[in-house]
Formats: sequence, C-alpha cells, structure tokens
Amino acid sequence: NIMNNLDDKMNAMMQTLIATAVDVEKFGQGNKSAGTRIRGAMQEIKSIAQDVRVEVQSIKNGELV
Repeated sequence: NIMNNLDDKMNAMMQTLIATAVDVEKFGQGNKSAGTRIRGAMQEIKSIAQDVRVEVQSIKNGELV
C-alpha cells in the first residue's frame, strides 16, 4: 500500500529526529562527537525526505496508484 509506505518513511524520519535530541543536548554541552552523529542523522532524514518527495510527486502525476 502506497500510503503505508509513506507513513513508514515519515515515521522513520520522526524516530531519527527524536533519537537525535539526546545528541543535540550533548553537543550543546561541548561533545563534538555528538555533532558528528547529529550531522549523520540529518543526512539520513534528508535522504528519506527526498524519497518521500519523489513518491508523492509520482502519486500526484498518476504514475503510482
């Protein structure tokens, strides 16, 4: 189901963002390794977001039904 796939991707982005909150706090306290983990998580979210954009556009254009 297309909507389940989109829901799964949105959930993956949200879970990654939530999990990164701890590292944001650590980074604010001067932990540079946490900054590296934040950057990796943001790259993962960016990649998933791009997949969502492409899929939504395909649905909108009638390519996926």
